Amino acid sequence: MQLISPQISGYMKRSSWIRKMFEEGIALKKQFGEDAVCDFSLGNPDLPPPAAIKDALAELAEQADKPFFMGYMPNYGYPDVRQRLAEEVSREQGVDVPADSLVITCGAAGALNSFFRAVLGPGDEVLVPAPFFVEYGFYCENHGASLVSVPSKPLTFELDIEAMDAAITDKTRVVLINSPNNPTGAVYSRAELDALAAMLHKHNEGRERPIFILSDEPYRFLAFDGVDVPSVLDVYPYSVVCSSFSKNLSMAGERIGYALVNPAMEDKDILVGGIVLANRILGFVNAPALAQKILGKVLGSSVDISIYDKRRKAMASILDNAGCEYTMPKGAFYFFPKAPGGDDIAFCAALQEEKILAVPGTGFGCPGYFRLAFCVGENVILRAKDGFARAMEKYR
Repeated sequence: MQLISPQISGYMKRSSWIRKMFEEGIALKKQFGEDAVCDFSLGNPDLPPPAAIKDALAELAEQADKPFFMGYMPNYGYPDVRQRLAEEVSREQGVDVPADSLVITCGAAGALNSFFRAVLGPGDEVLVPAPFFVEYGFYCENHGASLVSVPSKPLTFELDIEAMDAAITDKTRVVLINSPNNPTGAVYSRAELDALAAMLHKHNEGRERPIFILSDEPYRFLAFDGVDVPSVLDVYPYSVVCSSFSKNLSMAGERIGYALVNPAMEDKDILVGGIVLANRILGFVNAPALAQKILGKVLGSSVDISIYDKRRKAMASILDNAGCEYTMPKGAFYFFPKAPGGDDIAFCAALQEEKILAVPGTGFGCPGYFRLAFCVGENVILRAKDGFARAMEKYR
């Protein structure tokens, strides 16, 4: 008896390398103990939420016996939270964002899927620079479209505008970027975004349907060494930002995020309305009431990013000691070094023999590299020093 669809059966067979390595980690920890394993597989932030969240929960608990405290709200979110969010993203983006440009969603994944449902049709293509977050492809296929990847520039992972230009077809509907980037830590510069926008303006000439830039930005808060994370909103009118508070507030389990339609977009209210409707008919309906109420009270707070910077420097020292080739990440909490010998799966297996868990770049559409998530304690990073050196020594 066939219980699931052929598509989902196929997805299960090529399921995420991230989860696969995470599960390998569980098995290793059971066998050798938690302290023996250095797990860099999953981007699950370990820092506690800011103190403001605990205060907000205590304050909200006093109101929990009121009627409709967790009742239905407009599908775009609570109006007061939407207004507070508009003020916060206006500050972050450097662009005046009115509340009616925003839809509060079930995390960035909910925002991405709601946007895709609103704009994609069967046969459409979404262009993405590789490497990329693996679930983007599943999200596109949810709505009858396909993901087309274009390699970024080797090792630096800057946008290859010429290659992206050549990959645009009549079916291209969205260019999806993620900056600061998972898995590379790259941050796209203003010059790169300007070049991307100029290229898309050229392709939009004579089109009935414009090509959108969709910018996925859950790591916007986490840039190092004074690096600027430029906004797409004042670069390109047909731009949409999706983000969440999983990382900057350590609220990954609360599933709270948003879609932001560029206020400069012609007829932007139509797209906002489409995202609101898609948010409902996809089954999200709206973001959870409690998560929204917490968010409204803590916007502007953040985890201490200096902790991530210390971990970044500690991981760099480990990789330098082992002789790994990499580009120092400008943002997010990932390294994406070259795999010695070019076989990322084999090298991750060699690391696993040293009880070190990394994710092959193959899982991000970029074989020959591997990802390390440094959202773990500095003691875990430093403990991996000898194991990294031994694994690298096998390739000399």
